[in-house]
Amino acid sequence: MEFFRHENLWLYLPLILWICGIFYLSSNKGSVSNTSLYLSPLFKILFPETALAHLKDYHLYFRKICHFLGYAILALLSWLAFSGSSVGFLTEFWPVLSFLVVLLTASADEIKQSFYASRIGSVADVVLDCAGGLTMITLLWAVPKLFAK
Repeated sequence: MEFFRHENLWLYLPLILWICGIFYLSSNKGSVSNTSLYLSPLFKILFPETALAHLKDYHLYFRKICHFLGYAILALLSWLAFSGSSVGFLTEFWPVLSFLVVLLTASADEIKQSFYASRIGSVADVVLDCAGGLTMITLLWAVPKLFAK
């Protein structure tokens, strides 16, 4: 109970909301057929001379970039929550804990997707998500060390 008495729980709100957003998009709302309603017209405007097959490839690439960046942001929000914590364990081990948040969220997200007919749970997406999170964690850990000299 000591944690709840002294911890600023507002630090965790962005992290929790981001995870909720990830789980919302892992439903049918984030399926290819739903996102193509918005992205296909945009890609047709941006690339008017491009064949339909290539536009579908662009859609796939865009979705994969969003996976990578979405989990990089998740790692960033984890870092903000843990590094601002009053609990020494959280501030000391934030890289490991942030990666665990990324890994568990990505795994749960893909497991959830496997229950929808319009979605496919993919180990490759978990790896991509973890790569995004690990990239951000590495930057957050290494960049301050570079400027500390």
